[in-house]
Amino acid sequence: MYYSFLQKTNWRAAIKRSVMDMVVNARMNGLWIIGLTFFAAMSLAVVSLPASISLELGYLRPEWVTLVLVYWVIALPNRVGIVVAWTVGLVMDVLLGSLLGQHAIAYMIVAYVAYTRYQRLRMFAIWQQSLVIFAIVGLNQLINFWIESIAGIADWTMWYFLPSVISALVWPWVFLLLRFMRRSFNVT
Repeated sequence: MYYSFLQKTNWRAAIKRSVMDMVVNARMNGLWIIGLTFFAAMSLAVVSLPASISLELGYLRPEWVTLVLVYWVIALPNRVGIVVAWTVGLVMDVLLGSLLGQHAIAYMIVAYVAYTRYQRLRMFAIWQQSLVIFAIVGLNQLINFWIESIAGIADWTMWYFLPSVISALVWPWVFLLLRFMRRSFNVT
């Protein structure tokens, strides 16, 4: 009787379906974590500082979105790449009210640089990665300044590239936090 039940039901297909469902659910959970980290970074980038803080201290804010983007490109280059960078850049353009495509182009170039060097960057110590982050965020700032100067809205101050330094200093904590989240939620 039991043997005939196994013959009538396609148990191999049922097992295969359940395994595929687990894989799809795990990948969807990973997408939620990645999206949540980008949402948090965008929120930190958009939050305005109090009026009592001088304009120069506003330049002490790290480039949160660039840091999160570089981390996910290094950690999961098969899931986060140039298309995600373009999408995040367009959302940032809308949120910040900048030229449409300005951050999209900058983030695409940053993602490309990180993607082409991700194996090497993984092997670096965190302090060496901080030096690379300094260069990558500096490239991001340079591209944004270049686009703003072409449009005639550039506002040059000596503080303009300070977020590169701050981002390099913050990188070890961002890296460790995102790695902890990736491992805790098994994002692959």
